[in-house]
Amino acid sequence: MGRVRFYTALVLARLIYMAIKLLNRSSGTSFVGMMTLKFCPDFLAYCRKYITNAISVTGTNGKTTTSGLLAHIIEVDGETLIHNVKGANMLTGIANVFALNLPQKYDYAVLESDEAYLRKLYDYFKTDFLVVTNLFRDQLDRYGELTTTAGYIKQAVDKNSGLILLLNADDPLVTNLGKGKEALYYGFEEVEICSEAHKSTSTAPTEAFDCVCAEPLKYSKQFFAQQGHYYCEKCGYKRPVPDFKAKAKIYSDYSELLLSNEGKEYTFKVNLVGLYNAYNALAAISQALVLGIEPDVIQKALSSYKSIFGRAEKRTINGHDTLIQLIKNPTGASEVLKTVDLDSNILIAINDNYADGRDISWLWDSDFEQLKDARKKVVTSGIRANDMALRLKYAGISQDRITIEPDIEKAIDLVTSVENKDEKITILPSYTALLKINKLKLK
Repeated sequence: MGRVRFYTALVLARLIYMAIKLLNRSSGTSFVGMMTLKFCPDFLAYCRKYITNAISVTGTNGKTTTSGLLAHIIEVDGETLIHNVKGANMLTGIANVFALNLPQKYDYAVLESDEAYLRKLYDYFKTDFLVVTNLFRDQLDRYGELTTTAGYIKQAVDKNSGLILLLNADDPLVTNLGKGKEALYYGFEEVEICSEAHKSTSTAPTEAFDCVCAEPLKYSKQFFAQQGHYYCEKCGYKRPVPDFKAKAKIYSDYSELLLSNEGKEYTFKVNLVGLYNAYNALAAISQALVLGIEPDVIQKALSSYKSIFGRAEKRTINGHDTLIQLIKNPTGASEVLKTVDLDSNILIAINDNYADGRDISWLWDSDFEQLKDARKKVVTSGIRANDMALRLKYAGISQDRITIEPDIEKAIDLVTSVENKDEKITILPSYTALLKINKLKLK
């Protein structure tokens, strides 16, 4: 009876999706999945047999880019793949992508998963690998403190006995997930910032982390936030030696990674901005090597990768080269702000819908002081446009250079209205503001 319900759910999913498209009512990234799970609550449990190898990716920042890079590498390698490419990472989003693509069989599934929903995913669909990017303070009204989020992921890991973990060695909270488990680690040995524009240091508050023995952790190298080479003087807890060691050179719009693994060295060029994206690339490259994908295939994929919307996405809007970068928490925003072209026209669009997190205090913990020397137009938009303008005032930006336009579409028209088409645009949206931008018919 359950199997009949599963196949019926696949038919219904396609009918619902066709109706959505005919009515032009939704992007269809979660609604189909929500209806599928209502009709067949065990739907995901039946999906696993159609997937040969399954990989989940979670963490506070970078999971969309990491999973997108990994999925693209696997596709370039010639394997069949299913992937929640649009970033809908709760159960409904994952069910959505399966419902619209099964019952075809696939070599791989690469599933981005919300940190809090991973344990629920593993109740039905257990993966072979789990990549964890990092754990930063994010949406306190939804996730609570960092230890709570780490606890959610640990609960998921404990449910999946055959799981192989790939963990960020430079993050002490992520590393802790590997205790007593089958785990591999990736991390940076050295980071060199080769762009003068991006050599600034952040003044954003850094989380203070205690070791499991309650002694404050110390660092011999600290790259950003809690990422670095940490150790405890009391109990000896320290950063593990990574299985995938890398040295990074960070340029203004790309990075070079010199990676060593099992006595072999590889050099990769990553066409994404910032150290945070170098971490995402290192995670994806490391997992691809674990899967046995050849380095030349990985580089070919890195060279042809196109950013997922809003994640260092490059577009042309009203004739202007535009870079769109999601900001959603203090650490992520501060790292993005380091990479902003201060000669560009800047739009910051902030909402406080449920998916963004109702608490916008993170704006005051983010290093908007990085923009104090912005030389062109600065526009704030979204539900919290006024709050963002106030934050920029305190960041040292003159009020006469700040324009408030709550309507996001009008704000885009405003920031792209400059006649000189050589002037670049930077758009920094929160999550639902990004979704709004993605739905607009921008030329």
